[in-house]
Amino acid sequence: ASVFGLAAASLGVGAVIGWLNARRQQVASVAGAAALAMAPAAGLAIVDYDAVKYLGGSDKVDINNANVQVYRQFPGMYPTAAGAIGSHGPYKSVQDIYSIPGVPADVKAIMKKYEAQFVCLPVNEAYFIDRINNGMY
Repeated sequence: ASVFGLAAASLGVGAVIGWLNARRQQVASVAGAAALAMAPAAGLAIVDYDAVKYLGGSDKVDINNANVQVYRQFPGMYPTAAGAIGSHGPYKSVQDIYSIPGVPADVKAIMKKYEAQFVCLPVNEAYFIDRINNGMY
């Protein structure tokens, strides 16, 4: 009985392979459609921080959350003034940056020059922690 069972199984597998070979295009189409249906659909990106534009995507900079590299767009701000802003805070208003201890008057003058470009938004922990080193070199 085992020889007969082995022969029957072999014949059955051969028949399936022959059928698949004869209908290769249809089988490939069905397999592709099944794979596509089983794959998770890409979702819409969720913007987790509405003020992301103030982290380097505009001429305005959020002094509480932007990385020091963003200040490069303002001549004279990087690295001294930007480093002072990034290593202190959080700030309640833009005027708080003039109270940073140890900042020389000439650096404060540079900050004042670009004051209109600064905004002071609430701290977002995901960005506040990376103000000095965000791992991008």
